[in-house]
Amino acid sequence: MRAMTMPGTSDRFTSDGTDRDAVTRAVEEAMDDDLDLPELTTLVRSLPAGWVVEVLDRLSSKRRAVLYRLLGKDQALEVFEMLDPTLQGDLVGALQDDDVAALFADLDPDDRVELLDELPAKVARRLLQGLPPQERDLTAGILGYPQRSIGRRMSPEYVAVRPEMTSAEALRRVSAHLDDAETVYTMPVVDDQRVLVGIVSLRDLMRAPVGTPVGEVMQRPDEVRATDDAEEAARRCADLKLLALPVVDNEHRLVGILTVDDALAILESADSEDQARIGGAEPLRRPYLAAPVSTLVRSRVVWLLVLAVGATLTVQVLEVFEATLEQVVTLALFVPLLIGTGGNTGNQAATTVTRALALGDVVPRDLGKVLFREFRVGLSLGVLLGVLAFAVTGLIYGRDIGLVIGLTFVSLCAMAATVGGVMPLLARVVRADPAVFSNPFISTFVDAAGLLIYFGIAKAVLGI
Repeated sequence: MRAMTMPGTSDRFTSDGTDRDAVTRAVEEAMDDDLDLPELTTLVRSLPAGWVVEVLDRLSSKRRAVLYRLLGKDQALEVFEMLDPTLQGDLVGALQDDDVAALFADLDPDDRVELLDELPAKVARRLLQGLPPQERDLTAGILGYPQRSIGRRMSPEYVAVRPEMTSAEALRRVSAHLDDAETVYTMPVVDDQRVLVGIVSLRDLMRAPVGTPVGEVMQRPDEVRATDDAEEAARRCADLKLLALPVVDNEHRLVGILTVDDALAILESADSEDQARIGGAEPLRRPYLAAPVSTLVRSRVVWLLVLAVGATLTVQVLEVFEATLEQVVTLALFVPLLIGTGGNTGNQAATTVTRALALGDVVPRDLGKVLFREFRVGLSLGVLLGVLAFAVTGLIYGRDIGLVIGLTFVSLCAMAATVGGVMPLLARVVRADPAVFSNPFISTFVDAAGLLIYFGIAKAVLGI
């Protein structure tokens, strides 16, 4: 076993990523070389929790469990809370029951629910039964909300104050809950029936004179319903730039809060999911290097099969126009160029509209506006490309072929942009994921429809 070298101690690490990468490589090499545990323990316990997470993300399940057991108790909990829920589930399966029970009990209720969703039902029930009654009730309350609702991701651990309290009383209440509240920087204000009536910041409480009632310094609250979609609620929290967003039930009673860090985590997960599906794959829900090859295969094979079946439309169109291609072989040279341009145009429009949907810039009722707007954009792009194609192709292959290619560009771009812009909105109308209706299906549809347009124009212009 060779001695391990590392670039300085933790208090000398810089924030530019250089030393962090060096330490990550050093730990990986230590695991590869079977470094003695005392030396490796000293190394990992000197690292910030975020750096340990980066190392764990790159290790196999077995090595991840070994390295995790070397962490100190407080460091282990902090690291565990920062891991993706899928990796948390992997660790639960590798750790001893006593270790798992202690970790599970120390998690916040909303984090527990995320972990439970990744575990087998039998393991989840056993962990729930091992919780103290109060923590079990808090966790069960969150589990009662629908999947993908914000109630499933909110925290029930908050500090609520009353409007008749003085600022001094409210501050004493905050001090009493510093260790068990999710956040104390923004506090909901509720009445005797727990109905939300306002929101007050810690800054305003500290600034107010001692005897000032909370009701005089509180602000009008923004809120979401517990049954609202988690991504929409998180987007609202981010758009309003709130540190915490109150969550209420149908009777307007406070049931929890959504903190900004949880909102950003939800948006990051949703963005990763959209990007994966736009590219024709299922989201991994774990770091790339931590995903087994079988998981990578499963995430891609279904979409490849679907797209392969869809691509048979293109083959059938080519078969229908086989005689046309035999008469003018030159037309075959432009097939890849045209279907590629059509697919790219449609994908650009779909990606733009999907993003606008996510940001709330457009809604399904804007379908007519989007259709007309994307048609104009596609037509403008088609004219620009068509004029260029006519000039270049006409010089090389003759005016007639140049005219066919130019007109096809105009028609194809207008059609592809219109279809690409409308598809995500139609997906939202039928309550499907807009990303699923975007690039993969649009490319397949535009390929087939584009060839029909191409050969239709060719037969009309060339008289074949």
